[in-house]
Amino acid sequence: MIDFKTIDKNFTLFIDRDGVINHEKREDYILNWKEFRFYDGVKEAMKILNEKFGIIIMVTNQKGIGKKLMTVDDLNNIHTNMLAEINKAGGRIDHIYFCSDLEETSPNRKPNAGMAFMAKKDFPEINFSKSIMVGNKLSDMNFGRNAGISTVFLATTNPETAFPHPAIDFRFNNLLSFAKALTNTP
Repeated sequence: MIDFKTIDKNFTLFIDRDGVINHEKREDYILNWKEFRFYDGVKEAMKILNEKFGIIIMVTNQKGIGKKLMTVDDLNNIHTNMLAEINKAGGRIDHIYFCSDLEETSPNRKPNAGMAFMAKKDFPEINFSKSIMVGNKLSDMNFGRNAGISTVFLATTNPETAFPHPAIDFRFNNLLSFAKALTNTP
């Protein structure tokens, strides 16, 4: 397990979107920017994470595209606006990978690790043993396990998830509490 005190710019942060950065819609999809709502403290957290991690990668399943409820342009519009807000607050996300595949067996659909391998191809300096995956679902945690990445579970949407759990290394209530743990601030 990673000691938070050792995290420096050689580390990579993999981060989920819905339920981590923004409120997710239960049994539904965020289809446009008007539906996107940041969680309180996320922008502050992203500023802290920007200062700690060398690379920040978002990995997000987006079945709404595969189901033809939205287009790639709709998703790009959401992400363009989201990135502008995060950047304005002093944070950053270096790249966003998404999987719109409907089949659970798709190599790129979390919990499968395809998006991690895409990131490694695009950013060869990524070292999975110096990486952390932050998410709010066990599929995020298993994505981390499948890529050899340490895991941080956020209890934003699934607080009933048992901990300790074999797929979860750390558990926090939200992204800001995780970010603050990296700086040892209350």
